[in-house]
Amino acid sequence: MIRVMTVFGTRPEAIKMAPLVNGLSQDDRFQSIVCVTAQHREMLDAVLELFSIIPDYDLNIMKHGQTLGEITTKVISGIDTIIREAQPDIVLVHGDTTTTFAASLAAFYNQIPVGHVEAGLRSGNIYSPYPEEMNRRLTGILANIHFAPTKGNKENLLKEGKPEENIIVTGNTVIDALFQVIEEDYKFADPVLNKIDFQNKRIIVLTAHRRENWGQPMVNIFNAVDDIVARRNDVEVVFPMHLNPKIREYAVEILGGKDRIHLIEPLSYKPFANLLNKSYLMLTDSGGIQEEAPAFGKPVLVLRTETERPEAVEAGTVKVVGVNRGEIYTRTGELLDDSAKYFAMANAVNPYGDGKATGRILNVLFERYGSR
Repeated sequence: MIRVMTVFGTRPEAIKMAPLVNGLSQDDRFQSIVCVTAQHREMLDAVLELFSIIPDYDLNIMKHGQTLGEITTKVISGIDTIIREAQPDIVLVHGDTTTTFAASLAAFYNQIPVGHVEAGLRSGNIYSPYPEEMNRRLTGILANIHFAPTKGNKENLLKEGKPEENIIVTGNTVIDALFQVIEEDYKFADPVLNKIDFQNKRIIVLTAHRRENWGQPMVNIFNAVDDIVARRNDVEVVFPMHLNPKIREYAVEILGGKDRIHLIEPLSYKPFANLLNKSYLMLTDSGGIQEEAPAFGKPVLVLRTETERPEAVEAGTVKVVGVNRGEIYTRTGELLDDSAKYFAMANAVNPYGDGKATGRILNVLFERYGSR
């Protein structure tokens, strides 16, 4: 059997790696070795429980207030020790987190091949998203095989000189994960969500947390949301508030106490996925939601000045609207007031695949490393 070590540490990584972890454990061609860094702790654990994943190794590095440098050194040191003990044939990492880059470097130091899942995304700005853009680029340099979600991601890698035979377009594993957790008659544990009339109200789901949006951009976003709801009686907003105290302070100050704006605690993956499925549209500065919401036919307006997912913009499922209060209000209003514009986005084909990325990745791993 091929010894495959998966390494991840945050909630988004865990969601997108869960189909792979479970696929590896159920396939007798592979021996699965699961290592988590717990760069995020509580949110990571919720995903592990949802997908019934029990790690073989847990670095448990979570510490409030630690720097990116501290995270990097902890992961390199911890993964180095685990690799020497577990002796994997290949290490799989995902996306763009500090865990991803540091684990790839540790694998390189041990001369173990690296497979990069969700490879090739580029925003073109090394400081946005920060530090994710640079983490992803550095991981791409260290990786031996690149699992690109889209043809556009493959083109990015080719432009950087990666050998074409080492780039495989698979679709995104997040679609695999989504299809596993959606229930049409889903009931939320949160009573606030269960009281919302999803049939007769248009629900906007808001997420906002990016470092580059801290401060005035976040104030602009929240004020625009307040303007949108105040002028449309059939619109409600659900904002699962990020745990960052400053973001929550701004949210409560600007959006708190409004009848049709619901400030709730962060949701675990399954209820959040089902909330997306029941919503009308998304306002977000998240990367992953740009892939997830279009799978349900939900338009996404990106609260950033650029995106590392341009194929979603090209496909018409996503629009980048920036962080200007008036621009956010205007672009959201167009989708709320013009049904033709709304349905053009809602009916656009999701460029991130068909939910079968896991099988493609497993087959490539066996083809490449089965002879070891």
